[in-house]
Amino acid sequence: MNWIEITALIVSGVFVGFINTLAGGGTIISMAIFLFLGLPIDVANGTNRIAVVLQNITSVSTFYQKKVLDLKKGTWLAVPAVIGSIVGAWVAVDINKEAFEKAFAVVLLLMIFFMVFKTSKYLKGNEELMKRKISWVQVLIFFLIGFYGGFVQVGVGYFLLAAIVVGAGFDLVRANALKVWIVLLYTPFALAVFVYHGAVNWKFGLIHAIGNIIGAYIASHLAVQKGIVFVKWVIIIVIILTSAQLFGLYDMHEVIGFFLNR
Repeated sequence: MNWIEITALIVSGVFVGFINTLAGGGTIISMAIFLFLGLPIDVANGTNRIAVVLQNITSVSTFYQKKVLDLKKGTWLAVPAVIGSIVGAWVAVDINKEAFEKAFAVVLLLMIFFMVFKTSKYLKGNEELMKRKISWVQVLIFFLIGFYGGFVQVGVGYFLLAAIVVGAGFDLVRANALKVWIVLLYTPFALAVFVYHGAVNWKFGLIHAIGNIIGAYIASHLAVQKGIVFVKWVIIIVIILTSAQLFGLYDMHEVIGFFLNR
């Protein structure tokens, strides 16, 4: 690993941490930088989980300190998500890489919808629904979300937020706390599957995570509201560029090589 790769991982990590704190969706940047630096898509998918775990440890501790995290309800909702994530991760490491690249590109393009349209403003809490016991429908929903999270992770927060607010009745603040708790509980299991299959680059993942933590720290202290629109459009541009590469429309390595050799 050379200094250019280390710099790219840390700088992009700062950017990802900043975006995740202000707007969300920074995982797309993580996957893009790993792919641009030459990691196979299955290894990029597994390596990305390292920063996810570390970031959510920080988030969970903050929500817990602010007493907005319902650990009991969140843990029960996480059980089917954990099982689903293990299955999803196992499918992700076994699937044909070319097929996964195309599926991942489609997922990225679908994420633009959540970036452009403020879907969260339509989500309202329901106190009566929140007090109900977990149903089998909820178990199935969170299993499927866990499967998706284990399979690709990108944008899973949107689905979790919708399921927790609409399906479980929590308001957005408490739903966000539950979201990071559920992700924190299932991600280590998904990561373990990728580790077992040798699909994790620890150096890339840990160095990238350093930047991620720094970015989250900066954003949480600055709280720049005007930056949200900007970072959303940055993410959309990255989605388009990454999808185009996965569809074979261009090769980022050739583009980088062209500029470095000029």
